[in-house]
Amino acid sequence: MNISHLLARSAQVHGARPAVLAGARVLHDYRTLGARVAALAGHLRQRCGVAPGDRVVLFAANCPEYLEALHAIHWAGAISVPVNYKLHERELAYVLQHSGARVVCASQALIGAALAAGADAAAMLQMGSAEWERAAAGAPLALHERRPEDVASLFYTSGTTGRPKGVMQTHRNLLAMTMAYFTDVDQVQPDDAMVYAAPLSHGAGLYNYAHMLRGARHVLPGSGGFDPAELVQLAADVGRLSLFAAPTMVQRLVAHVEATGASAEGFKTIVYGGGPMYVEDLRRALAAMGQKFVQIYGQGECPMTITALAREHIADAQHPRWAERIASVGVAHSCVEVRVVDAGGAPVPAGALGEVAVRGETVMAGYWANEQASSDTLRGGWLHTGDVGSLDEDGFLTLRDRAKDVIISGGSNIYPREVEEVLLLHPGVQEAAIIGQADPEWGEVVLAFVVAAPGAAPVSAQALDALCLAHIARFKRPKAYRFVAALPKNSYGKVLKTGLRQWASEPVATIDGKENRA
Repeated sequence: MNISHLLARSAQVHGARPAVLAGARVLHDYRTLGARVAALAGHLRQRCGVAPGDRVVLFAANCPEYLEALHAIHWAGAISVPVNYKLHERELAYVLQHSGARVVCASQALIGAALAAGADAAAMLQMGSAEWERAAAGAPLALHERRPEDVASLFYTSGTTGRPKGVMQTHRNLLAMTMAYFTDVDQVQPDDAMVYAAPLSHGAGLYNYAHMLRGARHVLPGSGGFDPAELVQLAADVGRLSLFAAPTMVQRLVAHVEATGASAEGFKTIVYGGGPMYVEDLRRALAAMGQKFVQIYGQGECPMTITALAREHIADAQHPRWAERIASVGVAHSCVEVRVVDAGGAPVPAGALGEVAVRGETVMAGYWANEQASSDTLRGGWLHTGDVGSLDEDGFLTLRDRAKDVIISGGSNIYPREVEEVLLLHPGVQEAAIIGQADPEWGEVVLAFVVAAPGAAPVSAQALDALCLAHIARFKRPKAYRFVAALPKNSYGKVLKTGLRQWASEPVATIDGKENRA
């Protein structure tokens, strides 16, 4: 079944309900939204030559047209490729080439970046343009049926090498994820409103399907992103507001409520994920905003549905292990099984550390055009996440570390080797190593340890910053550089990142401008 059947159903059954809002203003009801999506799908098919199975890139900040584009792609039987609009043009160029995208749907502000990345101007569709509006008023295309195992979306996520991999999310994956939202996260009512304050290209956008199915409202903030004051006002104006947020966003929202004394009554549910939420931060959030929080843990490879820490678990402060539970990421979603396994894939005892593995209806079909990575990650019917954790006797999963050394900053994944390889492009850099450093606002920030090349001219942090900005997205660049005489290594020459983390926690002593770590 095509995942956009959920929209088609609501357009038929709940046609008069408000569907898309710009701020507090209703733009379209469900009947109108369904008609616009069907017409845009017709335009993709007839004018752009998009056939079922073709890939269409979405490259835009949050806007009302984003939801139309996403569903039009699926409606036409094509495969959506949502891209983080903050990516550097070189990163976008790789996604365009690797996915073999036929068309790019982009917002006006990003047309230039898409063209610079190699997108074909003749295969570009500008969201919100006059052409877009003509297309949305054109002849409709009948909903193209898809098999459950057909790919619906390619979600590009970097691996430990920093090379992006296209996660193949099927229509079955997305439908199972949607049903799991109702059973494990929240019961959506028709008068609920999902506000998209986090990027639609990532986790926040995946929650549109549950709200489409129930005929609920979809709110696009006027700012196009996350602004605590704006969200508080929207909650008051729109009511029953739900959102998906990274922990750093939750902290900023809570700080605003505390500072202003604003009412949190208009918020219904705040789902947090994408990084750790410290116990003290959650206690503070509960005190400021009440029992509105649910935590989820997932990956692009198992979108939004590995575990969930339900509202009732967070509220059960009388439980003898409540402090431990709210430090966990909850229990397995109802549509999956979760294990913690040893290096051979065998389950470890309760409380023991191992790699988190998951299987079920939401696990990806594999990586696009990358059989080796697929077979490395999907073994014996289980998705091996690369995350290290432990399960207690009640089934609560606590994440202990990330085996792949991914840095999660503000809810976005940053992969060390990707940054390291850019730093090594500088002729004055002999070695570089990246770790995440705890940060009260962002969760983690990128810290670079740099060894200068012998005999080379001194390297400045400013020069390395400029190099990073020329090759990778701004949010991935290091926030600080530590120039050292050598990196800590084991007997095999492998850099010991545990040693780097120890260095990062100690006072710095320097000799000739370099840290003394002999």
